[in-house]
Amino acid sequence: VQLQASGGGLVQAGDSLRLSCVHSGRTGNRPAMGWFRQAPGKERKFVGHITWNGDHVYYGNSAEGRFTISRADTENTVYLQMDSLKPENTAIYYCAAIVWGRFTRGNPNEYDYWGQGTQVTVSS
Repeated sequence: VQLQASGGGLVQAGDSLRLSCVHSGRTGNRPAMGWFRQAPGKERKFVGHITWNGDHVYYGNSAEGRFTISRADTENTVYLQMDSLKPENTAIYYCAAIVWGRFTRGNPNEYDYWGQGTQVTVSS
């Protein structure tokens, strides 16, 4: 499974940004997908997770009620919509896929494949 994240950039506080993650290389059921973020010098934090069919979405504290995860399976793409961005949201954002394992708490170890990350920088 290959994951390609995109959509990051430099924005101002209060702006919105939508990240995309295209997954490829898997036959059979679509993978369940998660988003994480990692600020400089900090550990990787769980943002949210969407099940393989989009029926359930789970958010971590890092989503802060302002982020929304969705998927467009005709495009093999999962999205992270981020609204009302704050400077503290500055981080590298990663998408990840669960193919063999099982989602429980959003621990990074639950995910089998990772994208390369996309930088989001929010200026004040």
